[in-house]
Amino acid sequence: MRKVIPGLLLMLALAGCGGSQKYDYVTVEDGIFRLAGEPYYFIGANYWYGAILGTEGRYGDRERLLRELDHMKSIGITNLRVMVGPEGPDNEPFRVTPALQVAPGEHSEEMLDGLDFLLSEMGKRGQHAILFLNNAWDWSGGFSQYLSWNGYGPIPNPNLPPNTWPQFMSFSGQFNSCEQCISQFEEFIRFILGRTNSYTGIKYTEDPAIMTWEIANEPRAFSEENIPAFEAMIARIAALLQELDENHLVTTGTEGRHGCEQQMELFERIHADPNIDYLVMHIWPKNWGWLDIKDIGGTLDSSIVKTNRYINDHLEVAERLNKPIVLEEFGLPRDLHGFSLQEPTTSRDAYYNNAFGQVLDHAGRLGVLAGCNIWAYSGEGRAAEGRIHWQPGDDYLGDPPQEEQGLNSVFDTDSTIELISAFNRRIATISKK
Repeated sequence: MRKVIPGLLLMLALAGCGGSQKYDYVTVEDGIFRLAGEPYYFIGANYWYGAILGTEGRYGDRERLLRELDHMKSIGITNLRVMVGPEGPDNEPFRVTPALQVAPGEHSEEMLDGLDFLLSEMGKRGQHAILFLNNAWDWSGGFSQYLSWNGYGPIPNPNLPPNTWPQFMSFSGQFNSCEQCISQFEEFIRFILGRTNSYTGIKYTEDPAIMTWEIANEPRAFSEENIPAFEAMIARIAALLQELDENHLVTTGTEGRHGCEQQMELFERIHADPNIDYLVMHIWPKNWGWLDIKDIGGTLDSSIVKTNRYINDHLEVAERLNKPIVLEEFGLPRDLHGFSLQEPTTSRDAYYNNAFGQVLDHAGRLGVLAGCNIWAYSGEGRAAEGRIHWQPGDDYLGDPPQEEQGLNSVFDTDSTIELISAFNRRIATISKK
């Protein structure tokens, strides 16, 4: 269980926030999240590009960021899952730009300032960040960039033929046993957690706007042979995070069984670690072959059945461990698998309704399913005309650069927005009882 901020420190922190709301750290107690002593359940969003919007350079847009934070707050979204920052170099194909860590130990002041600004503005709105510190996938550098820095060769980008996904996954999996890579990652963690926000004067390790340090986005062993090294890496990083920060929660970032070589035992073992405060899972019906993109409406019901089975399997583990669990990534394309805002989201809304309803149910009975984060909020961003992949200068959307822009985006004009708002109002009503 994480410590609650002492009263004096809380007053000092609030004074430095320039008018932030009075709110406390999110803690874990008796298998649920609590916030200022009250149960905390949420329907939030993935907003991985938030720190980039917070920058003042070529890629930033602070006015958009402020409007979008206000919009999310207005529909009850107080929980945002955000990328701390990509690994360089910049302008690689299908990779997020700009990088925060340009090279090992070399950091972009512009990106650090953007992260500071984002957290300061979230604090003013009583919003909480789940911050993921690394990425098993290529789209932000992540594991594969650390390997490239350490002489493992060029990254076999799976989006560029003749490279393949199995080839990339085999490459990325080497991170788990690369001592120099892990040591550099630890140094990055020490640097980030040692930072003081330039706008609020609050140390990151004492900032109530931060809810969680997440080890990585979808960390995997990537092979059965790598499982021991994977487990050791997760345990090692979790221990470091707890050593450096006694105020914030720590979790893995895993997809669940799908990211644990299909082994529920592995999923349970890495989350049983006392340094891991809560469990997480991701669900992708299209990517996992549950949803037929040529017949989304016709395969929606079977996808929901498989989704609920997957959720229940992971809830059983959370209940055994007496820890909360968050469905922190899930998404669905628009009805015809198109990317235009004019295309309806009837199936997506039905799919989200099913997930939101389960969070609402658990909120009503203090169950372990503590929340969910949609993938992904794109707000007022819009894809560039005439192409489907991101290029420098385009709006950032919730779809990373290697994906079609608009694929899983929830825009501010979508019917999904009112669905999110309605469920957050119902959760808020339950929480006030």
